[in-house]
Amino acid sequence: MTTGAAPARALVFTLSARRAVRSGALWGAALGVLTAASALSYDHVYPTHALRVALARAFGTNTMTIALFGPAPHLDTLAGFTSFKVSLTLSVLASLWGLRAATGALRGEEETGRWDLLLAGPRRRVATTAQALAGVGVGVVVLAATCVLVSAVAIGSPAGGLRWTQVLGLGGAVLAAATTFVALGALTSQLDATRHDATTTGVVILAIAYALRLVADAGLGLHALVWASPLGWIEELAPLTAPSPVAVVPVALWTVVLVAVALRAARIRDIGAGLLARDDRRRGPRRLLTGPGALTWRLLSSTILRWWIGITLGAGLIGLVARKAGSTIGGSSLRDVFGRLGATTLGTRAVLGVASLILAVVVSLLAVGQVAAARAEEARGHLDWLVASRVSRVRWLLWRLGAAAIALAGAGVLEGLATWGATASQGAHVGPALLFEAGANLLPPALALLGVATALYGLWPRAAVPVSYGLVAWSLLIVIVGGIGAISPWLLGTSVFHHMAAAPAEAPHATANAILCAIGLVGAAAGVVAFARRDLVGA
Repeated sequence: MTTGAAPARALVFTLSARRAVRSGALWGAALGVLTAASALSYDHVYPTHALRVALARAFGTNTMTIALFGPAPHLDTLAGFTSFKVSLTLSVLASLWGLRAATGALRGEEETGRWDLLLAGPRRRVATTAQALAGVGVGVVVLAATCVLVSAVAIGSPAGGLRWTQVLGLGGAVLAAATTFVALGALTSQLDATRHDATTTGVVILAIAYALRLVADAGLGLHALVWASPLGWIEELAPLTAPSPVAVVPVALWTVVLVAVALRAARIRDIGAGLLARDDRRRGPRRLLTGPGALTWRLLSSTILRWWIGITLGAGLIGLVARKAGSTIGGSSLRDVFGRLGATTLGTRAVLGVASLILAVVVSLLAVGQVAAARAEEARGHLDWLVASRVSRVRWLLWRLGAAAIALAGAGVLEGLATWGATASQGAHVGPALLFEAGANLLPPALALLGVATALYGLWPRAAVPVSYGLVAWSLLIVIVGGIGAISPWLLGTSVFHHMAAAPAEAPHATANAILCAIGLVGAAAGVVAFARRDLVGA
């Protein structure tokens, strides 16, 4: 037994590192391309000194854009422009990668049963968890290194001008963001019983981190809150403009503490269980579990509730800062960029309209997450037992889609209610009808992505989850790049968020919303038909 333990531990590290390296290289290349494209476009979009000075005046001290996208110092330089355009996006995407890599290597492997034999012996659980995290750590390094190498293309070009030290600092920020959320994923993997729940908890915390950073940068005299947010720490690193090594300290402390707690939790919890997960064997009467509908709600209710809480808090925080941020908007220099982001008016409604993009992304992640939960049930083999009874697989999937529709509808209502309450508390005169209409306006892009994800699930189940989340990320990136800079109209049209009106800054686009909903319905129908005809596919 002793001779077999070391190879078993080495195998966990090797498999974890191999998967993390492949994924990290792909994501790092995408982040590097985004950074290089931003740097290379600077001279093309703002070729003259006058245009660069106008850009700096428009955004350098504008509370709204700083709150939404981060600080904008030195916008009349390449480094400042690149930092403003991509820093927050890189941080969020690197954080999402780190979270999913950690939950996949830990809870994902455990729930598929691959760790059962490895963890059957004494004193192996902590070591195996540490080995898996070490493998993910290799992927984190590859993620940052690939981003740096691809970004370096901008340095030697005529439009370049970034120094190697700045590009290396940007890679360090990517490394810090990914590491921070790898540590969070390690902890949520011990708290929740499934990878989907562990990832959902992490995404909700990421959304709260963004909201705290938003409030800190909103000019309300609460900038100290930036130190309460992991995204705030990454923001303070400011590798391209004003590097601050002090921000490394909370990143290191967070990582060490969360990994230590995760390893301790791995030692004391039962295999296949989560410390905070409910025990269905102790729950109340089961007589209400009369069909797949009740079972679906029982499985998804806690996850949907967490999403609703996160969306309500995020919408409320945006509503609290909207009036203050809107008061800083003025002058014609902002109208062009706000128009590209969808806000055709200025003031409080413009803030809420542009912020609706962020909320639309969160609601879309909720939609895609429901398909991810269905795929997880199939991959774990739970669906095999269900369809072996009198429950048809089509009926099961339709109930899943119905639960997703309820979750989205609830999110729209809660967003409108939270925004209305928050803006009213600040004396902003935005009618409740407009705000509830804005909440409903978040749903068409999410429904379209839900339909596409369902179609992928029926046709290509193994790729459905990563491709669907990739579509959300792509849609967000395209809109951000198109909002501040030049981009091809046909490329901008590939983003579902581009077709969404920035309500309440402007009225919802009835035709576009109808098309997005139709895409969702057609995709869902295609997915259900394909799912009914294919074999069940495990992990």
